[in-house]
Amino acid sequence: MTEKRVENVIIVGGACAGYTAAVYTARANLEPLLIEGFQWGGQLQNTTHVENYPGFPDGIMGPELMQQFRTQAERFGTRFITDDATRIELSDGGIQRVWVGDEEHLAKAVILSMGAEPKRLGIPGELELSGRGVSTCGVCDGAFFKGEDVAVIGGGDSAMEDSIFVSKYANDLTTIHRRDDFRASKIMLERAKAVPNISLKTPYVPEEFIAGEDGRIAKVRLRHADTGETEELEVGGAFVAIGHTPRSELVRDQVDTDDQGYVLTRDGSTRTNLAGVFAVGDLVDHTYRQAVTAAGTGSMGALDAEWYLRDTPPSPEAHWAGRAGQTEPAPTS
Repeated sequence: MTEKRVENVIIVGGACAGYTAAVYTARANLEPLLIEGFQWGGQLQNTTHVENYPGFPDGIMGPELMQQFRTQAERFGTRFITDDATRIELSDGGIQRVWVGDEEHLAKAVILSMGAEPKRLGIPGELELSGRGVSTCGVCDGAFFKGEDVAVIGGGDSAMEDSIFVSKYANDLTTIHRRDDFRASKIMLERAKAVPNISLKTPYVPEEFIAGEDGRIAKVRLRHADTGETEELEVGGAFVAIGHTPRSELVRDQVDTDDQGYVLTRDGSTRTNLAGVFAVGDLVDHTYRQAVTAAGTGSMGALDAEWYLRDTPPSPEAHWAGRAGQTEPAPTS
């Protein structure tokens, strides 16, 4: 008979929230296993200069910040699997199961921190100029474009919020939307219209981000949605603000989510509707989406998991989960 190890806690997703959860659970002697993903580090791996994370008055490069998070988690004993979770089977108060390919991992608690991905336009130059004038976060990067003419692309509240924030730094800001009507709430749209240096350009569809001689964005090629005529708008920066997609596909049919797929948590905690399952970071946050807020919820998830393991006795399922070749006995009346 071979006993399969049952971890105290498995963390799924390695970025701000996941690494912070790992630091806290490792320091609590829970020996966390972090399935960090093949492309670990989250959105900050594709970010250049980060100036708004506390503790770095001169700023820090995004990949370097993520490496420091990871190194700190490793220092306290976190174990890593640098690959993607391919299947997750959750239970309500029992053993949680996470697969990486054909390899199954068991845990008494799991912290979900898979994050969210910004939606992309899918046009030439978008990825190539990411970090070179093309951004998906106005709050994160707006201050880098002081005195520039910039564009914000999108028609929802996120686009209006980014437009209003970035307009404080930009010279002129053009909000581009593919339709004449906006999905944004009326109050957000009116606030954007009231800002003197914001202009709305509709109905135009971005077709390409064009680099200048210095390798940074210089123009956005636009096509009129009705006439098909094209024009080029000169810009020093462009913000794609068309929303985010939470990476909840592995658990969406098991935990409660909202209509956008963000995992729902309870009573100001990181607890989900399933005992022993916690969710943190951008997987639950469609409002702030900042590195510091993700890290904050990572610490909350770790503490919630620690308290759960302290206060919740192992279930019968947990006792039998790792006993290969044996069948769990039928419940007795």
